[in-house]
Amino acid sequence: MSTSLPTSAVPDEKSSSRVSAFLRADVEPHHGDVILFACCLSSGLVDSTIYNAYRTFVSMQTGNTIFVGLGASGQDTRPYGWTRSLTSIGCFVIGSFLFARLHRILGPRRRGCMMLSFLIQASVIIIAAGLIQGHVISSTLATGHPSGTPPWDQEVPIVLLSLQSAGQIVASRALGFNEIPTVVITSLLCDLMSDPKLFLLRNEKRDRRIIAFILTLVGAILGGWVTKTTEQIASALWLSAGIKLVAAGAWGFWATAS
Repeated sequence: MSTSLPTSAVPDEKSSSRVSAFLRADVEPHHGDVILFACCLSSGLVDSTIYNAYRTFVSMQTGNTIFVGLGASGQDTRPYGWTRSLTSIGCFVIGSFLFARLHRILGPRRRGCMMLSFLIQASVIIIAAGLIQGHVISSTLATGHPSGTPPWDQEVPIVLLSLQSAGQIVASRALGFNEIPTVVITSLLCDLMSDPKLFLLRNEKRDRRIIAFILTLVGAILGGWVTKTTEQIASALWLSAGIKLVAAGAWGFWATAS
């Protein structure tokens, strides 16, 4: 006596197969620089905001390295500032390791991998913004202890935001846009000025570097104005989280690589 699956199971299997194929497909890297430009804007926005509050960076690790160096010689005037900078460096390194493994396991340009990566980044920023907005974590150095020691809960957003910032530079490498690191300006400017085709009318890499620099600067200016106007840092973080959520959703509509 033969048995057969219910007919309703067949459409479900086909639907599941289509979703799986959709998520496993490689996205077309062409125009992927648009997403990375948004990440540059986000980096400038978050870094200027966090530096304003905690006197450390979460994306630009060169500055943090100098702060740690000054702290080692006892010349960092920020109370325990070197510890926050060291935390940021360490968490950025860990984030780079984790996001790189995520891309390696799921596939560097898989649609599902790109969507998951940016959803994680957005979620981490949302958690940090929510904790600060809800006054679970202090948002300014002015709330420190009378002795001048800053509240150690400030390490939490630094940990979270440093971890997520690594995701976007890993994505830039996966997409093949090494000229848009999204978290580094120094090498970007050096590569821009070193380009032998700098003055050619048509030069896509040069144009991308210029746009990336401008958007990082615009993001930093925007972050400064937002914190000055609202007198809080959560607003800028919510804006950055929105940028990452839009990026995650955009990958769902991105063209499939041929």
